[in-house]
Amino acid sequence: MNGSRREFLQGACAGFGVTLLDRTVSATDDFEDTMKDIRKNLLEMVNEEREVAKVPPVEIDELATEVATKHAVDMATNEFASHWGSDGLKPYHRYSFAGGTHATEENVSAADNTWSMKVRDLKQDTAYLHVRLYQEKPPHDGHRRTILAPQHTHVGFGIAVHELRLRLVELFVAKYVEVRPIKREAKPGAQLSLSGKMLRRDYTLHQVEVFYEPLPARPELSWLRQARPYGLPNESQVLRPRVPPPYVYADGRSGLVDIAVDGSFRAPVKLYKEKLGIYTVVAWLRSGGSDNAFPATAVCIRGQ
Repeated sequence: MNGSRREFLQGACAGFGVTLLDRTVSATDDFEDTMKDIRKNLLEMVNEEREVAKVPPVEIDELATEVATKHAVDMATNEFASHWGSDGLKPYHRYSFAGGTHATEENVSAADNTWSMKVRDLKQDTAYLHVRLYQEKPPHDGHRRTILAPQHTHVGFGIAVHELRLRLVELFVAKYVEVRPIKREAKPGAQLSLSGKMLRRDYTLHQVEVFYEPLPARPELSWLRQARPYGLPNESQVLRPRVPPPYVYADGRSGLVDIAVDGSFRAPVKLYKEKLGIYTVVAWLRSGGSDNAFPATAVCIRGQ
């Protein structure tokens, strides 16, 4: 790598938790083959890093790749880098409203003055942007922890370049639950049901949590251009597994989530606010012997 190119890469803005790249290829390039080659290289890097950390490898998720690519294009063409899209949606909104049901975590990285559109250089640039995320140091190492999170099973890579603006998005996915079809739009106060089945018998359902947040507004570009983390909203209701009588929880209740011996479950989900918003239904799982639960679903429902 020559000195000027190294200076560009070192000056790239990698202050977000996803990498996104959108680019214009020359007439001699095959766009899909080029993207597959870059994604394959990124996947190999991620799995080498996860092997060093002694956590399982991840596989490519096509839906996550599609969602990440659309977000990358949005950022590159509209000149920003953020976990929020120009429509105000966050990563888990985008994946869920595209048809996904699994929990996700996103990394974003960006550079605004790339100059080479050659496949070799773009492959090198995206690799470097990923390495910057991986090499973060505590306590500011959220992107690295996303790359190495042991619960992740899949990942999608979004790549885009527009007018010298390079964006790369990494959308990690945790696939542990098969969720049966559920309405994605309903009226406030509606009563729905989240039902599904655990895909692995060595994990148990800890609880189901229903988060609420107002419908997003389209943010100003100035707001999108400021680095900030994202997360699930603060307001939620917790649904606990049903316990057999005479047992009850500390609040005197016996729980609402029914769980069968084959790992299937059913949780009543009420859109509990009498106003418009987005409800995100999260099933929290635990592995045998662990007290730490992690999110395995993020099913978004518009209350409207």
